[in-house]
Amino acid sequence: MEYTEIPVFEKYALFQTGGKQYQAIPGKTVAIEKIEGEAGQELVFNEVLFRKNGENSFEIGQPFVKGAQIKASIVKQHKTAKVVVFKFKRRTKYRTKTGHRQKQTIIRITEI
Repeated sequence: MEYTEIPVFEKYALFQTGGKQYQAIPGKTVAIEKIEGEAGQELVFNEVLFRKNGENSFEIGQPFVKGAQIKASIVKQHKTAKVVVFKFKRRTKYRTKTGHRQKQTIIRITEI
């Protein structure tokens, strides 16, 4: 087994949207819960929980870092793979089959 180094990023942040938390690294694409908008539109996230600016420069929010923003652009609107929901009760001939596809927005982080 070969040893691989863990990548260390100069700048990164943690932000919150749609009730979930995501890691932001400049240039990284992230799939988040659906946000209204067209491809190419710019977004700004203000709910930044943690930010690393340099080698030993950290900011931790309580609950959010004041004045911190993450800028991103929408790559595309997307649907996830279908999740099949099958309900069954034995000996009563009860069967229902439904499906669900969650909507997502794919974003690319441009600036922290």
